Amino acid sequence: MATTVLRLRRSFRLCGVQAVRSTCQPAECKRSIYTTAPKQKNLYWNDKYNEGEEVFEKILIANRGEIACRVIHTCKRLGIKTVAVHSEADSLSLHTRLADEAICVGPPPTSQSYLNMDAILRAVKDTGAQAVHPGYGFLSENTVFAAKLAEIGVEFIGPSSPSIKAMGDKIESKRIASKAKVNMIPGHDGVVEDGDHCVKLANEIGYPVMIKASAGGGGKGMRIAWNDKEARNAYRLSKQEAASSFGDDRMLIEKYIDNPRHIEMQVLCDKHGNALWLNERECSIQRRNQKVIEEAPSTFVDPDMRRRMGEQATALAKQVKYSSAGTVEFLVDSQKNFYFLEMNTRLQVEHPITECITGIDIVHQMIRSAKGHKLLYSQSDIPIDGWAFECRVYAEDPYKSFGMPSIGRLDKYIEPSHIDQVRCDSGIKEGSEISVYYDPMICKLVTYGSNRQEALDVMVKALDSYVIKGVTHNIPLLRDIVTEKRFVAGDISTSYLPTVYPDGFKGRTLSPTESIELVAMAAVMYIKDKLVSRSFKNQNRIPLAKTTPSSWSLNVLLNEESYPLQVSLAGNEVTVVSQDKTMTIPFDIDVSSPLINMAINGERKLFQLSKRIGAGLYRLRFFGTVYQLKVLEEFASQMSKLMPVKQEVDMSSLILAPMPGVLKSVAVKPGDMVAEGQEVCILEAMKMQNSLTSARVAKVKKVNYQQGQTVDEGDVIVEFE
Repeated sequence: MATTVLRLRRSFRLCGVQAVRSTCQPAECKRSIYTTAPKQKNLYWNDKYNEGEEVFEKILIANRGEIACRVIHTCKRLGIKTVAVHSEADSLSLHTRLADEAICVGPPPTSQSYLNMDAILRAVKDTGAQAVHPGYGFLSENTVFAAKLAEIGVEFIGPSSPSIKAMGDKIESKRIASKAKVNMIPGHDGVVEDGDHCVKLANEIGYPVMIKASAGGGGKGMRIAWNDKEARNAYRLSKQEAASSFGDDRMLIEKYIDNPRHIEMQVLCDKHGNALWLNERECSIQRRNQKVIEEAPSTFVDPDMRRRMGEQATALAKQVKYSSAGTVEFLVDSQKNFYFLEMNTRLQVEHPITECITGIDIVHQMIRSAKGHKLLYSQSDIPIDGWAFECRVYAEDPYKSFGMPSIGRLDKYIEPSHIDQVRCDSGIKEGSEISVYYDPMICKLVTYGSNRQEALDVMVKALDSYVIKGVTHNIPLLRDIVTEKRFVAGDISTSYLPTVYPDGFKGRTLSPTESIELVAMAAVMYIKDKLVSRSFKNQNRIPLAKTTPSSWSLNVLLNEESYPLQVSLAGNEVTVVSQDKTMTIPFDIDVSSPLINMAINGERKLFQLSKRIGAGLYRLRFFGTVYQLKVLEEFASQMSKLMPVKQEVDMSSLILAPMPGVLKSVAVKPGDMVAEGQEVCILEAMKMQNSLTSARVAKVKKVNYQQGQTVDEGDVIVEFE
């Protein structure tokens, strides 16, 4: 049979109202969203299949959010009907609307819905689905689920149950990897029995060590220890976290390679013993062992190293008779020595960047493999075409430990999918709610370029154009990283964030010129608002020029610094004078738009109006960071100097919830004495365990919440005398 290559535009929006509900055959399907950029190729320009080959008629997606939308998208393109499962909280979510059918599988908690195996199996039977795609997380690496599907004659779109079991257990996977002659990290070949055993092994291996869950993934159940005390605490917290997240609290321990790179190799296999590697992804930008920014390919990997990593990855896959897509993760030291970390037996979050540089629809090839079709590629068919980045846009506060989860409703949401060479993989829309029950990911923002710098430039433009209101998000941190000199040079490692931001992320520090441009923008917005409000006073439409002044003396406060300005309006042009700098700005800007593209002395600057708080008080986003500015006229500025100074609250007397979550334990009661650094309680949010400690020696005055209760960000959990 003839081999067909699917050709689709590279710039597109994966999910949303624009998604095409098509039942056409693969060779006929085209996206309705396209780009006119001359350098762009079709997105899946290298995706192969045999024309007329048998496909599934109906697939159930056992997941939610963006990855459910991602799978549905490919199924629609192939003419395959889809079934979405959802919790009660997700009944109106985007993935349920995109699918042909939707089945509720339980209440909001994941243990009662997306991890409710019996309910999902009933949905499979009731809808007549022939196959299940698990996405990532939840049941995607659950051997029991895969085996139960096989028992009822339904295909699991992923590897076999034995393959998942072999690679999902980190202890067993290391033994198999060693047998397959894959490079290994020094460590203990077995389960850590208890805290004392953990300390003993750590001293034998040598600090620092990594303590992590045997069945873990996604950064959960993993901690680094540099001494005996940290080893005991890391073992205890990681064990609790593993039990909560995976239902398996077995722990292992290994040498922690200080300052490594995290580089992974995408593999693609079929049921006929064929295995390919689709090149590497660099995933070194992480916080709490969770990836933040990924790129493909890596600046650090040369062709010989790529070949050796790929050969070891496919050798491991063949050792366990692997089929479907999978990822072999490596830690790489400064001398380009690479060591096996783990194998993820599922679709990875960051798979889109591999699709961008290879032209292969990985979800489509997973479906083909599950149906029993052979791969139609040889290794020489897998190119590296251009460069791609993925920024994980989360609902979280980047100023708190590089990202503490935030919840809320998206009351304004505009993705930058209108920009050429941008791909937005999301499962939300304006009005969607970011819930405490699930991962706080908003979108996977992907950009492509013919080279690394071009892809970075597109990413900067996309981040500046991304409008998100209603929740705190991490775009300020992402925007700062992609323009930081070390990252731009490719000089990165897994310790990048604490090294570049040793005191945590504080936002972008503006240069003197940038600060003046920002205050000028605020001044122009103030004048625009003032004139508009005057023109509508008592519904009197008297022309502005006859009722308003043409010049103002203003004082703008930014970061507690005062900027005196002289502002004059002549025709459709504003002149702003600040000390020795004069700026000319067109007055035709639309201050009602969230995105403001303003020309200062002819040079375009992109701002966002995050919030108009009150008269003369604005929050403007510039270079990704939100700044609060206060514009005062001359009299108001003089009066403000007479206002009393606000007193700072002594935060050492309080234990505040850094994010919404559930209290897993409270270790103190009124009257107890606590030492500096002593654990007071453990807060669980999005399946992550967070130990909250006392900042000083103190006596407990009041405990406001108990174990099992839910708290919001900023709630006072414990008060000290």
